[in-house]
Amino acid sequence: MSDMDNKKHSDACSCGHDHDHDHGKCSCGHDHDHDHGKCSCGHDHDHMDGTCICGHNHKAEGGVGHDRAMGKIFFVLFGGILTLNSFILDWTMPDLEFASELSALLGAFILALPIIITAVKDLINGKVYMNELVALAILAALASADFQTAGIIAFFLLVTIIIETRTASGAQRSIEELIKLTPNTARLLTDGKESEVQATTLKVGDRIRVRPGENFPVDARIIAGESTVNQASITGESIPVEKSIGSDVFAGTQNLTGLVDLEVTKVGEDTTLGKVKDMILQAESSRTPVVRIIDRYAGYYTPTVLMLAWITWWFTEDMNSVIAFLVIACPCAVVLATPTAVVAAVAAAARLGIFIKNVSHLELAGKITSFVFDKTGTLTDGLLSVVKLEPAEGITPAELLKTAGAVERYSNHPTAVAIQKLAAEAGLELDEAAEFSETHGRGVSASVNGEKVLVGRANWMAEQQIPVADADTASADGMSVVYVARAGKVLGWIGFKDKIRKEAPEMLSELRRQGVRFCAMVTGDRQSVAEAVAKQLAIDEFKSECLPDGKVQFVENVKRNSRVAVVGDGVNDAPALAAGDLGIAMGAIGSDIAINSASIALMTNDLRRIALLVFLSRKSQMIINQNLLFGMLFVFGGMILSMVGVMTPIWAAVLHAGSTLIIVFNSARLVRTGEELTLEESAAAAPQENNN
Repeated sequence: MSDMDNKKHSDACSCGHDHDHDHGKCSCGHDHDHDHGKCSCGHDHDHMDGTCICGHNHKAEGGVGHDRAMGKIFFVLFGGILTLNSFILDWTMPDLEFASELSALLGAFILALPIIITAVKDLINGKVYMNELVALAILAALASADFQTAGIIAFFLLVTIIIETRTASGAQRSIEELIKLTPNTARLLTDGKESEVQATTLKVGDRIRVRPGENFPVDARIIAGESTVNQASITGESIPVEKSIGSDVFAGTQNLTGLVDLEVTKVGEDTTLGKVKDMILQAESSRTPVVRIIDRYAGYYTPTVLMLAWITWWFTEDMNSVIAFLVIACPCAVVLATPTAVVAAVAAAARLGIFIKNVSHLELAGKITSFVFDKTGTLTDGLLSVVKLEPAEGITPAELLKTAGAVERYSNHPTAVAIQKLAAEAGLELDEAAEFSETHGRGVSASVNGEKVLVGRANWMAEQQIPVADADTASADGMSVVYVARAGKVLGWIGFKDKIRKEAPEMLSELRRQGVRFCAMVTGDRQSVAEAVAKQLAIDEFKSECLPDGKVQFVENVKRNSRVAVVGDGVNDAPALAAGDLGIAMGAIGSDIAINSASIALMTNDLRRIALLVFLSRKSQMIINQNLLFGMLFVFGGMILSMVGVMTPIWAAVLHAGSTLIIVFNSARLVRTGEELTLEESAAAAPQENNN
């Protein structure tokens, strides 16, 4: 065997396909659970043709699953017409008995063919699944020469399979809708001239132009022009956002009003929309514990049903009872109970800008009893502004601000942004800084004109052997304070204030109404600031002057007595987000760290989405329980009725299809969850649009 052959063999999965190990995916397009040989869709794959054991093709690429579903619809329509025709001939022309029987036979054969083919494939591959129950029921009816009954059974069961196919491909359809948001072409700017190119050929650094009414093909930064952008496809918010030079825009969002030139910052799967697409696929292909239990015992179910069918025949010697038993025993309603609800819940969440990595996280959200919030950027806007300059004796306010600004110009911390903004408004010309260093959550240092300058919190200054007198409590009340020191001497302090988000009180009130017992806040800010915010929001407990490891420790303490969700901006709070039972990243749009560090990413900063997430989780669990209860009552109740001879094969087929439809429509109620919030946002956006 050659080296190439050896490599190929080593990269091949037991399913017979080569794996792209960078993404953990098989060439069939799904992640594999190698312990059970199952695809992430929850079914075994027949890898010879990419077909799932349920008879469906789940390939995410190329739309093959959709084509197969359309093929089944053809069988349903054509076979159904022939079966119906046999009944019409019986009623209107009873003398044409042969024509009626022939029409019924052809109809039954056409309808049964795809079901029987799938069952035979399963047997060839050494698998016994629920398809065999259906196939046996149809073959038994055909063997009894009851072609009309066989046709009706096959018709309703094929309709059920089509419903299941459309439900199972929910992730693919969601992704197809996302892909439609990004245009295929883009206007590339080269030496000021436009040329139309394929969007897939764009590279980071390219310059493009987008006209009003068009969607952005990639993530980019505006370098010329200004516009209003509809970001609802990413954030779930219907209110458009104003964008100007320096603003970031995201693939799939819509340019509403202005002509803009942009510099490409991200392309392909690296774009925010690409990450959202991956999260939707990951969530909808993941399985809840209930589905994993069903999968685990599916192999025992079919043999048990066949044994009970034989017992039914032994005691009743009635083939119609056996056929009805086999039809009613196919537990499609139970199998669909959870996936349909999950697809609907994930779709509703995505519409609201709530992106869930795994459906187990959605289930967990409804069990959370404690929340720990970061302050800056989460409960507050995170847009600090300088409200006080307190220079030391002999230092002017301008000198204090200029010295701090020279160092903070290289930091992206909210305090640094506020200092830079005020320095720019004051028209100060900042000196160049060298040897810049930032200690996360504490302060920054750099060399300015040959002297070491430090800007940071009081405790950090003390660690640097620079004694500071604490800011006057009365004047600093409700302010965040940083100190400025040069050459080991304190030049003064700067006070900042942040505004509490207007949705915060409503969100906390709604969480408590839903049964959340404990709401806490952790922040790196000083005691007086944290106390003021906690008092205003009626927070149960808070911890101030808290470094990242202190936040983690606080979360761990809360976890001892309850399930805890941590809410933060995903950038500064990644360790705490990972420490909680559930991590929720706020305002994750465009943030790689936020999407990667949290269990759930909110693409907007609207805090009301958090309470809505808890409500959606509990509602989806209620729907799943309803579906499972109804499905089990239908299956086991129908089996008992069939065994005592009450259930006929035709009624079994009708009830089988009817139960599946009830499950699907019951789950569909989740799709409209949170609709009142989007309607409210649309109503709020309307006056703004009229003013513009």
